[in-house]
Amino acid sequence: MLALTTAACGGGDQDRGKQEAEPVVTATEAPAFASPTLDAIKRRGRLNCGVHEGLVGFAYTDNRGEWRGFDADFCRALAAAVLGTPDAVRFVPLTSSQRFDALRGGRVDVLWRATSWTLSREISEGVRFAGVNYYDGQGFLVRRSLNLASAAELNGARVCVQRETTSELNAADFFRARGIEYRPVVMANEEAARNAYAREDCDAFSADISALAAARTLLSNPEQHAILPDVISKEALGPAVKRGDESWTSIVRWTLNALMLAEELGVTSDNAGRLARESRDPRIRRLLGVEGDLGSAMGLSNDWAKNAIEATGNYGEIFSRNIGPNSSLDLARGLNAQWNARPGGLIYALPIR
Repeated sequence: MLALTTAACGGGDQDRGKQEAEPVVTATEAPAFASPTLDAIKRRGRLNCGVHEGLVGFAYTDNRGEWRGFDADFCRALAAAVLGTPDAVRFVPLTSSQRFDALRGGRVDVLWRATSWTLSREISEGVRFAGVNYYDGQGFLVRRSLNLASAAELNGARVCVQRETTSELNAADFFRARGIEYRPVVMANEEAARNAYAREDCDAFSADISALAAARTLLSNPEQHAILPDVISKEALGPAVKRGDESWTSIVRWTLNALMLAEELGVTSDNAGRLARESRDPRIRRLLGVEGDLGSAMGLSNDWAKNAIEATGNYGEIFSRNIGPNSSLDLARGLNAQWNARPGGLIYALPIR
């Protein structure tokens, strides 16, 4: 009996020890959603947006000096979301070597410049990517007279690439992995690489396929040049912001997602106002700010997304006008089609709720 009593007491002490060892979870408040970058933009009354110094279809100036292009329109949409008007944006043209310094130094609030999202850039460049607005891949532009069927036939070729870009590194990886000899012709920027190719200083020009399509339109005889079928990399292009302002990263991310979701839901620049008044679809009502206070929670107006959509159109409208069938590039949607299209792509908007 004594032994049983002792065992029972011992077991009770162990049970109490286990209960006392369990951690106590206390309720804590979420940190406030505050953005120093947003505050600075509001004081300034203007968004500073870093763009390519000149890439047809993506960011370039027309004959009136107005900025046009796929990336330029996303800058305008962000300005409309944050400040209520797409005109409240200053475009800052940047070379590939300038772009991250300009972002870190505060010269621009966002970099929307056909920039690939990579691990090393988030680690070493002090930036954060807010999303992907174009899925691309690197390829090769060559003269049709060479009768090449694949980049694997470029043994001993001179290949033009841009300095300090993923294109320079990807080309080196491609040829090294296959044991192919090549001679890199490294140029300062896209324009210099294109001009070197046009002068026949190199046999091929390697860059993102979208950039090659743009470059081909500027050559004297575009039909004499072909983009080889090889796609040697995955290039997820999207907006980058300076590391350290999570709230601003969220604002850029959700503005991009709002434009993608608008296309999925059939909201356009023309019908956004009417749908805000008439639609019963709760997804559309939340998107356009008729229901909920998501905008004010971010420090914006509740119709922030509606302002962005009316300023530039939804993702599909921006694509079609600048780089799709209604443009000189005439690029297919491909991977940049909506996830539920036929055939489907990778454009998948996060829910706004």
